[in-house]
Amino acid sequence: MGTIATSLSGLANFGIYFGSALLFLLAFKFLYAFVTPHNEWSLIKDHQNSAAAVAFGGAIIGFCIAISGAISNSETFTDYVVWSVIALVAQLLAFAILRFTFMPKIAERIENAELSAGVILASVSVGVGLLNAACMTY
Repeated sequence: MGTIATSLSGLANFGIYFGSALLFLLAFKFLYAFVTPHNEWSLIKDHQNSAAAVAFGGAIIGFCIAISGAISNSETFTDYVVWSVIALVAQLLAFAILRFTFMPKIAERIENAELSAGVILASVSVGVGLLNAACMTY
């Protein structure tokens, strides 16, 4: 019984970190949708646009990888919050850099359901998330 009690002693911290991570994910969803010129949810739900689904899914995975790095490597909750905000900004910048430099028509291509554009955007988002998480070690 002592082992179970010991294991459950971290349940409150789990709840705080997991709950706040879900709030960060929700904030990311709204901010990402605000930054992108296309409406991901409409493209995915109303038009069954696979390119939008792949791109948005990659952005979510990339962001989750980054905030998991923040959770794993932060020493305090405040530290985690700061690095999660940095992760959010990094993901938004990744889209902006891709859109305004390498693929200026990425939004239009995703709206046109070009899966290759969605795959590239998802790949960049996951890649940035991995790099972001790796850089959060100290």
